[in-house]
Amino acid sequence: MEKRIKNSIGKLLLLFVLIATLGCKQESAPPNIIFILTDDQGYGDLGIYGATDITTPNLDLLAKKGAYFTSYYATQPVCSASRASIMTGCYSDRIGIHNAYSPGSKVGLNPEETTIAELLKEQGYATGIFGKWHLGDAPKFQPRKHGFDAFYGILFSNDMWPKHPQQGSGFNFPDLYLYENETPIQLLEDQTFLTQALTDRAIEFIKRNKNTPFFVYLPHPQPHVPLFASQEFKNTQDRGLYGDVIAEIDASVGRIWETLKDEGLDENTIIVYTSDNGPWLSYGGHSGSSGIFREGKGTNWEGGHRVPGIVYYPKKIAPNTRIDAPAMGIDWLPTLAELTGSKLPEKKIDGASLVPLLTGTTTNAPHENFFFYYRTNELHAVRHQNWKLYVPHTYRSLNGRVGTNDGFPIPYEMNTIETPALFDLENDPSETRDVAADHPEMVEKITKIADSIRAVLGDRLKGIEGKEVRPVGRVD
Repeated sequence: MEKRIKNSIGKLLLLFVLIATLGCKQESAPPNIIFILTDDQGYGDLGIYGATDITTPNLDLLAKKGAYFTSYYATQPVCSASRASIMTGCYSDRIGIHNAYSPGSKVGLNPEETTIAELLKEQGYATGIFGKWHLGDAPKFQPRKHGFDAFYGILFSNDMWPKHPQQGSGFNFPDLYLYENETPIQLLEDQTFLTQALTDRAIEFIKRNKNTPFFVYLPHPQPHVPLFASQEFKNTQDRGLYGDVIAEIDASVGRIWETLKDEGLDENTIIVYTSDNGPWLSYGGHSGSSGIFREGKGTNWEGGHRVPGIVYYPKKIAPNTRIDAPAMGIDWLPTLAELTGSKLPEKKIDGASLVPLLTGTTTNAPHENFFFYYRTNELHAVRHQNWKLYVPHTYRSLNGRVGTNDGFPIPYEMNTIETPALFDLENDPSETRDVAADHPEMVEKITKIADSIRAVLGDRLKGIEGKEVRPVGRVD
């Protein structure tokens, strides 16, 4: 009897040790990461950001269960440049990437740059991308040359195909293929299935790698025009087809989140959701909404850069964390590096970790309060604290006109800012009142900041002392 009691006690002690050991392993396990990036989605296209004509219950709940930024910026208001900043933590001009790459352009993200995927692979992560790459379609620039184990998706924007509305008038795009790693597996003539297929592949990857840390990069080709929603979501939203597309993306987030819960991975997974730039307003009803912000994609006004930014990580981020301090696409790499204990790249980066903001240890921005706004290699604006100074440049605008709902764009007009213009984003986030004349000292101060960055990253328009500065390749 006494022996049986001792054996039972021994087994209980062993069970307690196993449970404690398992708990320690779970506690110390590096977090999984799911980074969801949409294409051309505006600030005002989610319920949590004020949309009333699109229902986004999953993303709204994700924000409420985690953190959401009210002043998050895509680094540039255009695809390839913005995505390069996310992957590398650098202003795209620092690494020589401008604009949006066309198929066959023979340029791309330099393999010598260190990406988020490469940092995480060094930590033993499984890495997969499911969606739009757009950082070079030549073999040496494709995803698996930049740290990804698996790729399923398209190599450039979904409108770069023979059905482009302006095909034949300067836009002569080849066929668009769906790729599996380096192999084209399907000619795309209809993209209706794509959002669901990308989500399916992401979920398969999560399940296959549930016993190891993983990084899922899910850059949806939508809601970039042309718009496609599966039959289940068509005619479900007051915003029309655009709203249907966003509702399907929201459902995709819900499916992935549910998978994490089913697999017991939810507590130890970071989910990031954001957009690569603001809405392409010339497409009218087929474009998103900038909300209260001025202009959209392709401009450095707030509507071109300020987009949704949501981060969920229940281990570290308290529910209902609203972050008003500015953050930018350059900040994801150092943020994820800190959260995973990864070593930062050896080459200079521009981003700073957002962990103190996300965890509530500070409400202060990590950048000494300034960002630089470039369009290709033209410096257009500088944000310093709550001030934003526009230097002289031209920009495109619809000037009050509204596009149609037929999927075809209307032409932009070109406007010019001839003298520096200053806006107080705290009191005038819609940028309606130029207060440069009232604050000449601030204009002078930020102009000096602008000149200092021109000396490093260049400026095709003005440069230093009126001279053009156009660096070639990476600059440190």
